[in-house]
Order: sequence, then C-alpha cells, then structure tokens
Amino acid sequence: MKAIRVSEFGGPEVLRLEDVPDPRPGKGQVVITVKATGVNPVDAYIRTGAYGSRPMPYTPGTDAAGVVEAVGEGVTTFKPGDRVYTATTVTGAYAEKTLADAVQTFALPANLTFSAAAGINIPYATAYYALRYRANGLPGETILVHGASGGVGLAAVEIARALGFTVFGTASTEAGQRAARDSGAHEIFNHREAGYLEKAKSATPDGRGFNIILEMLANVNLGKDLTVLAPKGRVVVIGSRGPVQIDPREMMGRDAAIFGMSLFNATPTEIKVIHAALFAGLSNGTLHPLVGKELPLAEAARAHTDIMDEGGHVPGKIVLVP
Repeated sequence: MKAIRVSEFGGPEVLRLEDVPDPRPGKGQVVITVKATGVNPVDAYIRTGAYGSRPMPYTPGTDAAGVVEAVGEGVTTFKPGDRVYTATTVTGAYAEKTLADAVQTFALPANLTFSAAAGINIPYATAYYALRYRANGLPGETILVHGASGGVGLAAVEIARALGFTVFGTASTEAGQRAARDSGAHEIFNHREAGYLEKAKSATPDGRGFNIILEMLANVNLGKDLTVLAPKGRVVVIGSRGPVQIDPREMMGRDAAIFGMSLFNATPTEIKVIHAALFAGLSNGTLHPLVGKELPLAEAARAHTDIMDEGGHVPGKIVLVP
C-alpha cells in the first residue's frame, strides 16, 4: 500500500509517498481502508520536531475515516464493512490503510461523508474537551472563539452554540467570518482590525467581557485576551507557536485563570464521553464538519503548507484522499 513517511524532522518536503506493507490486526485492533484523512496543525508541529520525539520513520496523522477491512482477536464492536472514524491510529492515518485500536475507533453516522468524518476527532473532540473539561463551561456564559474559521474554531462555535452559550468569534477573511456565522456565532470580529477586542468586549452583556476564551494562537493574543475577560473568566490555550509575555495583574484583578490543554491528555473515559456526545450531535444534524479543501494523499506536503498559512487557507478542514 501507499503511505506518507517521515524519515527526518524538517519542512513539508520530508513528507514522502512510499510503498509500505499492509497492516495486520492484532488483539483488540482493526484494519481500516482509509477513504479520507484529516490534516491538523499538530501534524505539522510533530513533523518539525517541535512536539516531542518520534521513532523514525513514521506515518503522520491520527484522524482517519473509512471502512473496516479486518478485525483482530476479541473485537466484537466492529466487523468488516463498517463505516468508522478514528481518535488515533497505531500506524498513522496518512495512508491507504491504517491500523487502530478498536477502543479508539468509532462508528460513523450514516449521514456523514468520509471527508466530513475525517474532520471529527481533533477539531470536535478538542473543542469539546476545552469547553467542558478544561474551562468547565456552563450554558448561558459568553465565549470568544479566537480563530473561529479553522477546524477547531468552527467546531467550538457549533458546540458552544448547541450547548446554550452566547458565542463570539474572530476571523480575518470574509469567507472565514461567513463560515463562523453559518456555524452559529452570534457576533464575529476581524482580528486584523485595530481595536477589535475592545469592540468585542463592549458587545458582551453589560460590557463585562468574556467568561471563556478559546485561544488558538496564544503567542500573539494571550496578553490581550486577559484584558477582556469577565470576573472569574478563563482562557483555554489550544494552540501557540512560541512564547508570550503577560501581565499577571490582569488575572489577579479578575480572579481569572489560564488553562493549557492537549487532547492527548484526555483519559479513556473522557474520550468515550466526548465521542458519545459528538455522535449524538453529528447524527441529529446539530454538528456539521466543514471540509475546506480535499487533496490527494501524494500532496501531503502542500496540505501542511496550507494549514500553517493562517490567512491563506480556506475555512474548515483540509483533507487528504488516498
């Protein structure tokens, strides 16, 4: 089969399409014929060596959607032919086939395409984990999704709106702003305009500020985020591309808090709960993963370039199709 392989850390050029042996299922595992693979910023961070070490060579990716080809000993939850998506994989998702643990594999709602399903795990599970488990968000609170046009941002807008939050978002392009509004944001602000955060704060109830901010680019925004929090407000850092300097007094005066998060830290029980909630929302049409661009598997390098171009890629997920 064909798979993308990385043999050294580096730029997108280290992503190479190669022939590798077909995977075989072990105990508690399934082999999936991949129909679509989600590309996520974390994949690029790992590729550069900025997000921990990896045994070389490796195949990137956690988010695959496809059809079960074979099951290993003890697997009773799936059978060949079942439509599924993954929360992570054993052998990597940038491939024509992938091996996954059955407990990290989930049934795909019948109303979703494979490309849409490739945008479930990292975007939607991250958004849910950040909002409910890290921020301990409650219906009725006001939330700012900082970077609302990306995969995680759009997922966060949909989930927060469905759960009863007042949802604000930021996006720099007209297409991104439109996508965030279509996903349910009550108000959208252009983060390239001067004074946009002050305008956003003034639009919150009584101008008190935000109870929760979900932050996708903390190295740029975190210091300013603290100035628009409501009392007891919380910032959840989902993404950052470097260090940042903040004024702790902005936290002290508000009794505010900053939470870091990584979906990889979620417990098995939390993962099970998250995907049960997502299945319900996806099945009843409340949640709608947006596919922004589909590329052939061989163009993984282009996908990595596009996903790290904050202002250049289209809203939604970038998906690789084997």
